[in-house]
Amino acid sequence: MTYLVVGKGSIGRRHAENLTALGAQVEHLGWRETSADAVAGRLARGDVAGMVIATATQVRLPLVAAAGDAGVALYIEKPLAYRRTDLAAVMAAAAPVASRSLAGFMMRWHPAVRALAEMDVASAFRFDLTIGHDVTKWRPDWRFADSYAALPEGGGVLLDLCHEIDLAACLFPGLALDAVSSVGHAAYPGVDMASRLHLTAQNGASGSVAMDYLAPRLIRRCTVATPSAVLDFNFASLDYRTVRAGGVQSHDHPMERNAMFLDAMRDFMALAEGRTTSGNQLLPRLDRVGTSCALIAEAWEARQFRGTVAVDLG
Repeated sequence: MTYLVVGKGSIGRRHAENLTALGAQVEHLGWRETSADAVAGRLARGDVAGMVIATATQVRLPLVAAAGDAGVALYIEKPLAYRRTDLAAVMAAAAPVASRSLAGFMMRWHPAVRALAEMDVASAFRFDLTIGHDVTKWRPDWRFADSYAALPEGGGVLLDLCHEIDLAACLFPGLALDAVSSVGHAAYPGVDMASRLHLTAQNGASGSVAMDYLAPRLIRRCTVATPSAVLDFNFASLDYRTVRAGGVQSHDHPMERNAMFLDAMRDFMALAEGRTTSGNQLLPRLDRVGTSCALIAEAWEARQFRGTVAVDLG
């Protein structure tokens, strides 16, 4: 079966390579080298099982519409949109294929995330998710100033590292957003270097999701406090614990990063080709991720910049 991958950045290359490794025939197109009309023409030939969209967020709608019109399954990288009106348009365009399509929340294939989602958090009174990483050290030969991350439209840490927002939405359905506090940079107006979401769960539990481009070493952690236990999951050190009055229980969830991407592509291919998926209960099917995607867009729109940081971003 043939799969189109649109977008030749690092994530587009990864998806193309993984689809090839899984036995798919892949056509990899750069967004700057093609157009939505050209993609629509290619889809009209009727031999494409699915399309991966790994372009900048703000140019995706015509591609989504072309796939919806052609009945071609989609894998759309996160975030789907950063304004709620744009999200509604994307969801409407993808509606004909939504039940066979996925959003690119690859952390939902992380074994520790899947284990955490199965734990009892209904009685939680506090939760905190944190992710931070020095953006200048992400990849060799990569400069922040030349990247999508530096753009006021589609860039910034809240959108870039929104997996944690999605995880919070998975753990606590129906989250209400109270406020978003952001820190910017004088050289990049409108781009958040650090953001913190203040959230309330349906049971009244208070929580936060914090992300930044500034931490000198990777931080990625989720803690959930209930009256009987504290779940302390450190994704950076792979140290996962349940802390109770009687002691500490450690959980073993080994993970190889590309395995999550491979598992995501396996499930996408299964959906696109009408086969049975892996059974992942967190499968981010496009017709089931609306509330999570809406929370991301609402948070981006609600950012309140409180100050700036003076750091050299290279």
